Amino acid sequence: MAGVITLGFLIALEIAARRYGVPGPITCQVQEVILPPKSGWLLYACLAMALVVLNRRQRFIAVGIAVGIDAVFQLVRWAIGAPFLADGHPFGNGALWVILGIAVMAVTRRTGPERVLLLKGVGLGLLLVAGRKTGDTWLLITSKTRPLVLDQYLASADHALGNPSWLVGRIVTATDPVGTRLLDYVYAQLAVAAVVVALYQLRNVAAERRFPKHHLVRTFLVIGLLGPGIYMIFPVVGPVYAYGADGGHWALANLWPDLPPPIGAPQTMPFDGITPRNCMPSLHTAWATAIFLHSRRGPRVLRIGGTFWLIATLTATLGFGYHYGVDLVAGVVFTLTIEAGMRAQARGWDRPGIQLVAYGTTVFGALLVSYRYLPVEMAAHPRIFGPLLLLAMVSVIYGYVRTTRLWEPKTAPAPQPEPQPEMA
Repeated sequence: MAGVITLGFLIALEIAARRYGVPGPITCQVQEVILPPKSGWLLYACLAMALVVLNRRQRFIAVGIAVGIDAVFQLVRWAIGAPFLADGHPFGNGALWVILGIAVMAVTRRTGPERVLLLKGVGLGLLLVAGRKTGDTWLLITSKTRPLVLDQYLASADHALGNPSWLVGRIVTATDPVGTRLLDYVYAQLAVAAVVVALYQLRNVAAERRFPKHHLVRTFLVIGLLGPGIYMIFPVVGPVYAYGADGGHWALANLWPDLPPPIGAPQTMPFDGITPRNCMPSLHTAWATAIFLHSRRGPRVLRIGGTFWLIATLTATLGFGYHYGVDLVAGVVFTLTIEAGMRAQARGWDRPGIQLVAYGTTVFGALLVSYRYLPVEMAAHPRIFGPLLLLAMVSVIYGYVRTTRLWEPKTAPAPQPEPQPEMA
């Protein structure tokens, strides 16, 4: 059923993209079988996900074949003088070919549970690729179908938090080029960081011949599936476009990051048909929060990495002017609600799980309503609404921590040694 729903969703996006004269997610993925892929690193990360079902020897063989196929592709392109795409990578085709090869092997050479396990690994890898392509199509749809944006509302509401995008933007600008390059790399390679955490969680799949009931990839994909729907409801382009130089003549003024916008009566404003309306909520914040949550059960180096990636991602989203502070608050609530729902679904729904998901959904909805209908009041009374926003987020965090602790397996206390009789 999940496969049928996913296929139908991809076909719908393909049709929608074709209406605007661009290839959809299915076409883009098929093209990468031959053409230089848009993200070679992501394809190899997806291959790593698919290889969790194989043993160590098979993994080495699969990676070797992938690298060999990429080398052959490079030689052929060089020999025939084939041009590279403007944003294409010179590698990655081999990884996709090996993933498809595992699928063919599963169907033709395996049966029963072994076939199912291999196909689950292939599906896991292909879902990550499809998620990237689906996201690109969603962003295109938001720019074409939402000509009016609500940036003035969020800019007003952001006064309650002290305009953090403007503050962090000045700090990041002052650290250029070192800080900018580091944050840009962290921001762009978020999916690769997620794969590292997921690989740790799935490290025993080959030995146990089964997947765990819940892991990071499930939450990651659901965030990417539901988030763009909120983009359509609350279209926002971000401060660097609405109030910065990147917005061109569509920007209200060139204020970011030097001067916060003045407090006034917000209105909807027209914007171009190219810039994605992908601010509310901040999905980069949502994904980085999910990585942080799932890294908590790993070794120390993984926990440190998850914490670093969360802090760096939050800094990048604000410092590059891609998001307002209120976007990040909504993104955290969004993630915790989805993660709670996914964990409750995996272990079996109970009353605490239902209550947590209902509460998180209510808080998220209340945030959207307040951003849309109370931004003037929020800007005029920052000492009241700023703490209220943070308190709403912290309440969801507290509810998540408290509920998930109830779900942790109870460990029996270690048996105490019996007292020895005294020697006479």
